[in-house]
Amino acid sequence: MTIAISILHLISCLFLIVVILFQSGKRSGLSGAIAGGADTFMTKTKAKTWDAKLAKMTKWVALVFVALTLALNFI
Repeated sequence: MTIAISILHLISCLFLIVVILFQSGKRSGLSGAIAGGADTFMTKTKAKTWDAKLAKMTKWVALVFVALTLALNFI
């Protein structure tokens, strides 16, 4: 049982690393601070972008990772 959970833990760890590295940076830098956040079509449809899907996936994979970590700790 411990070996199976350890393998799942390793897979979730690697998947979490990949998902985080695929995300783009959230900072807009100095140019975004000067220009301000313009309300464009791209900001309105942000929930459907690849970055939004990756952010949602990061939350779920991190939750699985924490649950597996706790399970391995208690076993």
